[in-house]
Amino acid sequence: MARLSPISIPKGVEVTINGQNVNVKGSKGTMSHTMHPLASVEKQENELVFKASDAIGGVAQTGTVRALLRNMMKGVSAGFEKKLELVGVGYRAAAQGKSLNLTLGFSHPVNYPVPEGITIETPSQTEILVKGMDKQKVGQVASEIRAFRPPEPYKGKGVKYAGEHIVRKEAKKK
Repeated sequence: MARLSPISIPKGVEVTINGQNVNVKGSKGTMSHTMHPLASVEKQENELVFKASDAIGGVAQTGTVRALLRNMMKGVSAGFEKKLELVGVGYRAAAQGKSLNLTLGFSHPVNYPVPEGITIETPSQTEILVKGMDKQKVGQVASEIRAFRPPEPYKGKGVKYAGEHIVRKEAKKK
């Protein structure tokens, strides 16, 4: 049985292990996960200790479970956030209730319905903040918003992640 490094449980987070089911409860909410049969976890004082089976793929599955549980603990205590930027003349975003209204240079406005468990804020017309406690869902929503108008390589116009570097191409020469 291989051992992976343990995860310390942050203050204000409760972890309950019931067989292969793990429930994590914090200030932002509750999340649960069913572990892979090749992975096992024990709660010792205020940390989680992981053990992998000797079967093929046991260490890989245990590492995946460890990463998922670490993300769940961070999500229920602090939450996750992705920031998107709109680059282009006339590109605007406005959060209205449970939908995000985008003006991205199309002949029509784009309305994106916000999924359950995600909050979207627009601090300015060219910034979008996607927040939530599920890291996978936050990344998926940010990716779907970016997919409406990904940044193009010539002028860099489009929806990009904050801090993302766009590889620019040189324009055609005469």
